[in-house]
Amino acid sequence: MKLTALGVWGGYPTKDAGTTSYLLQSESGFNLLIDAGSRAVTELEHELSPTKLDAIILSHYHEDHIADLGVLRQYRQLSHERGIEILNIYGHDENQLEFDKLSLENVSKGVVYDTINGTSIGPFDITFLKTVHPITCYAMRIFERDTGKILVYTGDTGYFEQLTDFTRNADLFLADVYFFKDKSNMPNHLSSIEAGKIARRANVKSLVLTHLPQTGDLNLLQKEAEEVTNGIFVDLAQPHKKWSI
Repeated sequence: MKLTALGVWGGYPTKDAGTTSYLLQSESGFNLLIDAGSRAVTELEHELSPTKLDAIILSHYHEDHIADLGVLRQYRQLSHERGIEILNIYGHDENQLEFDKLSLENVSKGVVYDTINGTSIGPFDITFLKTVHPITCYAMRIFERDTGKILVYTGDTGYFEQLTDFTRNADLFLADVYFFKDKSNMPNHLSSIEAGKIARRANVKSLVLTHLPQTGDLNLLQKEAEEVTNGIFVDLAQPHKKWSI
């Protein structure tokens, strides 16, 4: 499978780039959008038409992860292309008000993902772990059946022990890292060294830092993570950067 970054900043868009959104494409050609932060639609257009999405999955309902949902649905609603199917948008229903907004007649349908037993979406089997965040948020472990490859995406989270087991042996670990190492044990996001330690203990193949801070030296953020990963490859997310998993 292939992962493409669309938006990589935490909180708000800046420096001509948007907030969290990723395109995951399977070997079989299935297109899954993971979160839909600001600028997701215009950045997605550089990769494929927004009408070609097969599904969307959301970690949680903070605006920096869902800001472009309305724009995306309006794009599909007003498109002159024929045969555009209703788009399934997967989310949790622990905030019923926000979940209900996912459905729009003849355009999109909100689908509750199963946080206990997992949910299959196209070629992917996805399991979930509730994270440490001010609102309900779920990390995702995405298994591609055809290849056996595993992507783990944290959503937004502070550090907690269960993340290591959830992430174990992932081929790519996409981690929310909004803080440098001088700010650890925060109740909302990981620090560079916390993500690095999880990657090392979980024996992942590669670590990608996302939900990046708007201030500070990002090369330093990367270096701090590298210092504790024991040689695991560490990368910084950038718009339109791609990783083969």
